[in-house]
Amino acid sequence: MKEIKATRSALLRLNRRVLLAERGHRLLKEKRDVLVIEFFTIFEDQKYLRRKVNEDLKDAFKTYMKLKIVDRDTENLAAVLPKTQSPEIEIKRKNIMGVTVPLITLKKNKGGLSERGYNLYTSSTLLDDVYDKFEKILEEIVRLGEIEKSVKLLAKDIEKTKRRVNALEYIIIPALENKRRFIQFQLDEREREDFFRMKRVKSLMESKV
Repeated sequence: MKEIKATRSALLRLNRRVLLAERGHRLLKEKRDVLVIEFFTIFEDQKYLRRKVNEDLKDAFKTYMKLKIVDRDTENLAAVLPKTQSPEIEIKRKNIMGVTVPLITLKKNKGGLSERGYNLYTSSTLLDDVYDKFEKILEEIVRLGEIEKSVKLLAKDIEKTKRRVNALEYIIIPALENKRRFIQFQLDEREREDFFRMKRVKSLMESKV
């Protein structure tokens, strides 16, 4: 505290710094609270979608096993899966309270049914069913990847924001408050000393009259 100059201008500067720190602390707390709400909302979506992907995969493979019994044409069976090996995706960005999260869209086949890679007239309807199910699962997996990345990014920023809130609340603002109290105390002491000095001078002058 010895290096602090106890002046009115220093006190004014400290008052401004305290106000700025308190405003920053309030805004960061608001940001943290919004991010936490967003995080848990998306986290619930993540848990739901994980369960759904697992359930849909089990269902799709059951149908696929039925198809293997009905249709022994290996070319038909192989045609179900190629579309899932290298899907085309489009990635955009979304801002959540300063956190940039991905928006991933699966580009669907523009050719429709004719581009599925197998004969629609001679193949079993089970093949269509399997194809539809795996296509749906692929969309869910892409969506799940988007959600899981968002959850990681939000969790990281929440932790960073919490550290900044705590630093302001428990270190920076208390330190500024201590400096402000110290300067105010020094100024008050100086005023009291000046008051008693003036009173003494007045008494001395009156005694000489």
